[in-house]
Amino acid sequence: MENTKKIKLFIGLFYLLIVCLFLYFFFSKFSLQEITSYDFLRDNRSYFIEIKKSNLFLISIIFFVLTILWVFPFLGFGSPVALMGGFIFGKWIGTLIVIFGLSIGATFLYVFGNYFLKNLIREKFLKKFHNLEIKFKQSEFIYLLIYRFIGGIPWQLSCLLPTLFNVKVMNFFFATLIGIIPQIFLAVSIGSGLEKIIDQNSSVPGITDIIFSPEIYIPLSAFFILILITIFLRNFFYKN
Repeated sequence: MENTKKIKLFIGLFYLLIVCLFLYFFFSKFSLQEITSYDFLRDNRSYFIEIKKSNLFLISIIFFVLTILWVFPFLGFGSPVALMGGFIFGKWIGTLIVIFGLSIGATFLYVFGNYFLKNLIREKFLKKFHNLEIKFKQSEFIYLLIYRFIGGIPWQLSCLLPTLFNVKVMNFFFATLIGIIPQIFLAVSIGSGLEKIIDQNSSVPGITDIIFSPEIYIPLSAFFILILITIFLRNFFYKN
């Protein structure tokens, strides 16, 4: 128990240090007024597009590595990096990079949790999710795939909870890779749509212009439908 507390304290302090350093270096380069302005988004859109055109492979590798680090050790979640991936790379390449990056990062987090946080997770969550243990024993990969698809649990915690059921690392990776495709593709599509809107408008477009743009309302509508489907499925998966 004492070792668990030390690990929790170390992880918390390390994470806080990384976040503080990032915020310090970021805001030493940009002011809050700059990053919230439309000109900042438009100018940096052009910057990223030029970099992508000059060396797509290099910028893809960099973004891929940063996506992994975003999940582990920075404990970030998928939506921001998916939007950014779509904004820079478009729907198809962006989806590919983000899905693989998030899946590898999530797998690293799962392995870390399995080695260092397993007892803590069992103590806090085993009773609450005990009903899932039987399902995972019946068909580990299938239920893990459903678990990743329906979500409903904060991303970081969802990567750690499978340590309760001793799932295989490869099953975790491939179930995550396949299970997150729908929501990540839709989020990446929204990011790609925002990039197109900024490209087509030299001044700030109205909110209705953004929402009713086909590049936005189609994936956004699909995203809400997906949310309704997953909410419906959660009632069966977590309660029965």
